[in-house]
Amino acid sequence: MLRTQVPGIANRLRISGRDQYFNTRQVPRAFQHQYYTQRKYATRTNNSNSGRQETDISTYPPERIRNFSIIAHIDHGKSTLADRLLELTGVISKTGKNKQVLDKLKVERERGITVKAQTASMLYEHNGEKYLINLIDTPGHVDFSYEVSRSLAACQGTILLVDAAQGIQAQTVANFYLAFGEGLEVIPMLNKVDLPTAEPERTAQQIESTFEIEADTVLHMSAKTGLGVDHVLPSVIEKIPPPDGSINSPFKALLFDTWYDKYVGVISLMAIKDGSVKKGDKIVSMHSNTKYEVAEVGIMHPEPVATSSLQVGQVGYIICNMRSVSEAHVGDTFYKEKEPVEALPGFVPAKSMVFSGVFPIDADEFDRLDESIQKLTLNDSSVSVHKETSAALGQGWRLGFLGTLHMDVFRQRLEEEYNANVLITAPTVPYQIKYRDGTTTFIRTPADFPGAGTMQDFVECTMEPYVLATLIFPEQYLGPMLDLCTTHRGDIQNHTFIDESRVMVKCRLPMADIVTDFFDKLKSRSQGFGSFDYEEGGYDTSDLVKMEVLLNGEPVDALAAVMHRSNVINTGRDMARRLKDVIRRQLFDINIQTAANGKVVARETVKQLRKNVIAKCYGGDVTRKMKLLNKQKEGKKRMKKFGKVELPQEAFLTVMAKGGD
Repeated sequence: MLRTQVPGIANRLRISGRDQYFNTRQVPRAFQHQYYTQRKYATRTNNSNSGRQETDISTYPPERIRNFSIIAHIDHGKSTLADRLLELTGVISKTGKNKQVLDKLKVERERGITVKAQTASMLYEHNGEKYLINLIDTPGHVDFSYEVSRSLAACQGTILLVDAAQGIQAQTVANFYLAFGEGLEVIPMLNKVDLPTAEPERTAQQIESTFEIEADTVLHMSAKTGLGVDHVLPSVIEKIPPPDGSINSPFKALLFDTWYDKYVGVISLMAIKDGSVKKGDKIVSMHSNTKYEVAEVGIMHPEPVATSSLQVGQVGYIICNMRSVSEAHVGDTFYKEKEPVEALPGFVPAKSMVFSGVFPIDADEFDRLDESIQKLTLNDSSVSVHKETSAALGQGWRLGFLGTLHMDVFRQRLEEEYNANVLITAPTVPYQIKYRDGTTTFIRTPADFPGAGTMQDFVECTMEPYVLATLIFPEQYLGPMLDLCTTHRGDIQNHTFIDESRVMVKCRLPMADIVTDFFDKLKSRSQGFGSFDYEEGGYDTSDLVKMEVLLNGEPVDALAAVMHRSNVINTGRDMARRLKDVIRRQLFDINIQTAANGKVVARETVKQLRKNVIAKCYGGDVTRKMKLLNKQKEGKKRMKKFGKVELPQEAFLTVMAKGGD
């Protein structure tokens, strides 16, 4: 950045409000040029008034616009197909080094999965006419299904991609019904048909029997080699309908994604439903009734490219001087000033399935971490945020996620994108307490769980969340899979054969039993061939208790947990054993206890450090030795009475780590 490269000049700049903005008249023209070329909002054709370049896409009416997404199970080739389509349309060069171009986040590159839906616009000629095609690459894991649902709202159709070697998987079924429920045109395609283990005919028959789509209409291709990819876009143009709307109607747009840029503030990704918008227009948010002036509009190509305008049917970004992250609301409807319109349906808010506490390692970093969480949740609206305070960890937040992978990715993005050093507590699920007076309370943290006296006198029942799970695996693993479900308190509802060798099992499982290691056990018992998907299944009565961890009789709230009574003994013993390994020895004994309903279920002791006080007694009567030992014992008792046991951060990290044994 300029302030780093030219420290002498930067130190003399007059900074106002934000350290990224400064008076450019004080900077030599050469450095001004270098600063503006570093901004990633590059554009195409010259605009004489501003010196910027803009691309004109106003010549594409809705009839020659197609908006579609690619949906599939994990690792079925969505991002690879997106690379081939971008190469085919000339958006990126055919260098042979294009691998998951739309996976822009570092966490996506490291993990090899897509966690954030990305948009790219392409220009394509078909039958002598040029089309503007907007592609949205979506995640495949169930924890990021909210990204898929928001992306589908900006599309009129979707490509359902299936691996010809693996066949239909659990997330394939979930994504199909998600698109089917939105009324979108679904185009099934088989990928990886060039693999030696591929069985395209059998997989096509699976698609026909599961989704009632004729097998002979399924397109066969290989995104890696490019085989059959040239037939994808013609199929999209011919089968997916153009967007509805009129250029003559008042401007109306749906905000379906946002992110934060340090130069321009909040950037909004919108689908234009009616009318048009250009730089200088004044638009209004229907959610907050706040007015903004449009500073720039453009399309993702796949990087932001400014355009002269955005019109009906097109999908692009709008920069409108929105500085605060709290002003952006995903699902909001925007319209032009003095031209009010009817609000669009928007999105159903994501329902958090897993909750976890997030605390700064250094208490002085609280404010900076608060700002980082706000900016990151702007880019991931499925995360819910509530502030909380822990006696052991200080001030922090209780964040809600869609799953444990979602939670882990969020933590990694905080550390990598914002240099945050955070501690995340063990994941919990939201429970319900039904009282005898008819009221119901949600319990999101163990600290909110009522005590033993309240449970006995005022509580009618406790309820925990369940999920409706779908498991797909080869037939030979049916026994181990059914055993896995029953050992996790699951209720098997039915199982069906989707072809001669693959089974689909539907069961009802407690959410608390799948947030830990259920997926790992599923992969282990099926030797990697099983797949898993779930959706919300409501609440059901359960025998829940709160397990507390006591250090010398003092409870540690950060280590408390709510669980089913049948899991208390094993979990309590494991927790006590792991704590004994990480707590440093003191000058007095440390008693580690785990208790539930006032009863201790496990105990370990960290022995004290002792000085050899009788080392100087090389002889003499034994009473002298006993006198010194008794004096030491009394001192230890006084020390234990007034001493405090403080758990180091390393102890929390070790105990809360998965598979800490």
